[in-house]
Amino acid sequence: MDLNELGWDAAWETAFAEYHAAGRIPARVVNEEKHFFTVVGAAGPFLAQIDGKFMHRRRSVADLPKVGDWVAATAPVDSGVGGIHAALPRRSQLARKFAGRESVGQVLAANIDVAFLVQALGEPLNLRRLERFLVMAHEGRSRPVVVLNKADLSDDFEARVAEATSAAGDAEVVAVSARSGRAIPRLRALIRPGETAVFIGTSGVGKSSLVNRLYGERVQATIPVREADSKGRHATTARELILLSGGGLVIDTPGVREFHMWLSDGGLDDAFPDVAVLAASCRFRDCAHRTEAPCAVRAAVEAGKLPKERHESYLKLRAELDEVAERKRRQEHMKNRHRVRTGTKAYLHRREEDPE
Repeated sequence: MDLNELGWDAAWETAFAEYHAAGRIPARVVNEEKHFFTVVGAAGPFLAQIDGKFMHRRRSVADLPKVGDWVAATAPVDSGVGGIHAALPRRSQLARKFAGRESVGQVLAANIDVAFLVQALGEPLNLRRLERFLVMAHEGRSRPVVVLNKADLSDDFEARVAEATSAAGDAEVVAVSARSGRAIPRLRALIRPGETAVFIGTSGVGKSSLVNRLYGERVQATIPVREADSKGRHATTARELILLSGGGLVIDTPGVREFHMWLSDGGLDDAFPDVAVLAASCRFRDCAHRTEAPCAVRAAVEAGKLPKERHESYLKLRAELDEVAERKRRQEHMKNRHRVRTGTKAYLHRREEDPE
């Protein structure tokens, strides 16, 4: 296996130097199942497991290997299981917040170049969900592309494409059909050799069918949507990295209906470039675009230059991100207090045992 086909390059080689010196081999995670991972190295695929030192060093669950990660591994001996001893720092990732009150991030895929955000034209578009996906794709440092599948089922094709374009910001919008093959070559051209693309969307929008089209044969299971309500059903149950002929890789993911926002440092402005441009003209630098006056964003809404729904979506996502950041700050504060208390108790205990 040529590692360059998996996305390996000179920069990864430099980052791996210390692990080469320790006798490790580079491998990329292509599948994850509980505590075991399928990885691919120069000698081919093998099953591997995280070693105890790596598990102990991790700061959070987000540090554990995910599909798309490059890891420092040891090959299995006598047809056993290999080891994973470290993961290289990610260049990009797609992440969301775990459901629940605690602010913890869940990495869905790592080292992504292109994020295909898929919706189906055979049903009403969910622009608010699309904007949510766009924020985290930008934040994860991947290139978002809005993919409108099932173009053959749309009764009002041009209007639906225009609708998606209005919410896509600067992201490219591609209308395709996995069934007929419409615009599949255009989609394929967006994945350059050595690049990795991930498909994100709810169940039933045709992600696996698109992967099959790109691959050239049936590599992922597909399940028709229910005719009664057009609701999708899960065909993909795990994330998996798939190498395409001619170069490039894709990751199919299970349907994602809930996408809780995770920490953002610029992704919101990237997903809403129209709002960001208007905000630059606000009188106050910290303008929240709610009740402040004068506010260039609110003025644009009142003048009909910025859709009210888009403004409200921006405010909702911003509030959600602020809440996540505040919870994260409180969690870190409590952890630091716990460390100080634990350290102080240990110090006092030692003084009692050895007052000198």
